[in-house]
Amino acid sequence: MGKTYNWAILGCGKIARKFVTELKELPNAKLYATSARQLTNAEDFSKEFGFEKAYGSYQEMVNDPKVDIVYIATPHNFHSEHTLLCLNHKKAVLCEKAFAINSKEVRQMIHASKENNTFLMEAFWVVFRPKFKKVLALIQTENLGKLKFVKSDFMFNGEFNPNNRLYNLDLGGGSLLDIGIYPIFTSLMLLGTPTVIKVLPYFSTTGSEESIAMLFGYKNGETAVLTSSFAASCKNETELCFENGYIKFDRISNNPILLQLNNKQQLIDFETGPHLGYHFEALHVMECLDKNLKESPILPLSLSLNLMEILDAVRKEAGIVFPNHD
Repeated sequence: MGKTYNWAILGCGKIARKFVTELKELPNAKLYATSARQLTNAEDFSKEFGFEKAYGSYQEMVNDPKVDIVYIATPHNFHSEHTLLCLNHKKAVLCEKAFAINSKEVRQMIHASKENNTFLMEAFWVVFRPKFKKVLALIQTENLGKLKFVKSDFMFNGEFNPNNRLYNLDLGGGSLLDIGIYPIFTSLMLLGTPTVIKVLPYFSTTGSEESIAMLFGYKNGETAVLTSSFAASCKNETELCFENGYIKFDRISNNPILLQLNNKQQLIDFETGPHLGYHFEALHVMECLDKNLKESPILPLSLSLNLMEILDAVRKEAGIVFPNHD
């Protein structure tokens, strides 16, 4: 085990609660500080999980010299601003996805990381989960042949609330940046950058995109069909179709992976316990800092920029515009 790091939480909402529930189980992660726009929110969060300090402003938190790593869990539209604040105070940053609103903001974040010689990583937690790692290993070790087709969905049927961040354009609302980013990330990891993008969006009454279907084409004839929605329910599965078989898996950590190879099926069981898997990304950040790295070799900043450039292209094709950012 490496050195112990003082973690601070910037934004004490639902995703921060999920993250800290698993962060607290890592022996080299010290729950040091919380910060929110309202001091009472930071204090409540701090008491719930046992942090040492609570700050009623983000500026106060980054001024604390004892803070080592900041986990940013504010809405998408604030990610760039809050990341820059932390980096300019030499605080290592793990920022929730979507990394920012657009690729221009991501470039500014990367520039600040390099200028301040300070660690930065997008909190794309799935890439560190054992299940996704197993899928990648199967692709490498099994005689599946070339990957030709990716189908990936992420949907849930949520209550429409025009003031909720999911539907509020000012907060980067819409299914694309919130959950559509997962299927796109999967296609990027496995097929690379598409050469053709076609989309079919549906917009809510707030002007935010509620559902979107995406068709990606690639230079060697591969295809990806990707969907996200706040208005429907599905299994949230990913299916990878190869020349000699396919792999199918869902988002639930303990559910098995289905592998079919040369007409023979195999269920690969997973038993990862009660964890969702947020602690894996936190552990990786601390391992990177132990090695004095400024970015992750598994999730490099170039990959996050590439992902955001694809999201920009999808938004342009769909006509999705975020006020004060585009």
